[in-house]
Amino acid sequence: MNFRHLRYFVAASEHGSFRKAGVALGVQESTISRRIRDLEDGLGSALFHRHSGGVCLTVAGQRLLSKAQKVLRYINEGAEIVDAVGRGTEGQLRVGIFSSLASGFLQDLLRTFAAEHPGVYVEVVDGNPAEHVAAIRQFRLDIAFLTGTLEWPQCETTYLWSERVFVVLPEAHALARKEEVKWHDLAHETFIVSDVPPGQEVHDYLVQRVADLGHHPKIQAQFVGRDNLLTLVAIGSGLTVTSEATTAAHVPGICYRPIIGEVLPFNGVWSPKHDNPALRRFVSMAKMMARRQGVDL
Repeated sequence: MNFRHLRYFVAASEHGSFRKAGVALGVQESTISRRIRDLEDGLGSALFHRHSGGVCLTVAGQRLLSKAQKVLRYINEGAEIVDAVGRGTEGQLRVGIFSSLASGFLQDLLRTFAAEHPGVYVEVVDGNPAEHVAAIRQFRLDIAFLTGTLEWPQCETTYLWSERVFVVLPEAHALARKEEVKWHDLAHETFIVSDVPPGQEVHDYLVQRVADLGHHPKIQAQFVGRDNLLTLVAIGSGLTVTSEATTAAHVPGICYRPIIGEVLPFNGVWSPKHDNPALRRFVSMAKMMARRQGVDL
């Protein structure tokens, strides 16, 4: 018994005729008759009474019909699901992030993709670059958006957008009176970073920038998340730095000031071996949005 046998059997029972079933399916009447005979021989029981006006089901045929219809329905539903996944209209997408979703390119990308692909479930995962890249190589993540210009082996990397770097200050801080600040203005300040991503990367970034000025930065780790870190800035525990997307987050008692000349490039990183159709759609949309913003890909 195979799919074609069941399809011919159901069509013949619905039309009451091998000839009419053949017309409906676009095959010869003799083909329908032969395949149903093969099915009956395999099952060891007649499924139809043949008569001059056509055919009608035997008791055995009646018992088989509902099961056959259910099997065909499941197969058709399965084929529709596979087709939808293949076209990227259904499925799942796991996205690793290293930036705020409060505003900017990434927020716009996720919003647009969700609107155009409502059948795709998008899961967003925070983490550091090394964790994200390891997950991509193991197909536990579909794509990650990371800062910097590093090329990751076994991964496809495409530059998509940039964000300015801002220092986060208490509103009463002297530098809050400036429209922009320089690294020289910050060389002797105390900074705070989170112990969760991207805290370590922010720490390393500060060390590099302040060390270039000939100073050893004062950096304190705080065991809090990003939101509470901004609150600690407000109460005077220290300054921190963040990317432009985060500045859409309004926290009482703080202000954001851009650091002159500091820009972070952001890249999409994914495995070229990953065959998730939703990923292909997502990457295509990201590249299209980047081109609209003047990025030369």
